[in-house]
Amino acid sequence: MEIILAHAHTLMYTILALMPTRYQRDNLEAMLGLFLAADGKPLPHYSKSFSVSALSRFLNTYKWPTRKLIRHVRQQAIEPGFQSLSIGKKSVSTSNS
Repeated sequence: MEIILAHAHTLMYTILALMPTRYQRDNLEAMLGLFLAADGKPLPHYSKSFSVSALSRFLNTYKWPTRKLIRHVRQQAIEPGFQSLSIGKKSVSTSNS
């Protein structure tokens, strides 16, 4: 479980670093905080740090590197899967019971 949390933590901070401005980084952090809090209130109007209109502008108006984010998240999601696969033939044991 600790490995998964460490991986998620690294991924989150990498995604935050991809934001072009500090304002966008702060807005994304507020949005992620709402989703990750898991208290059943992920909607923007429950944010204590940004107004609903500020979060709406972040999501709908400001340009942010969507493709770069998707590429990075996809790469981070796929890499651990490939590392756990063994390359080559699997040994098949035949036993007559």
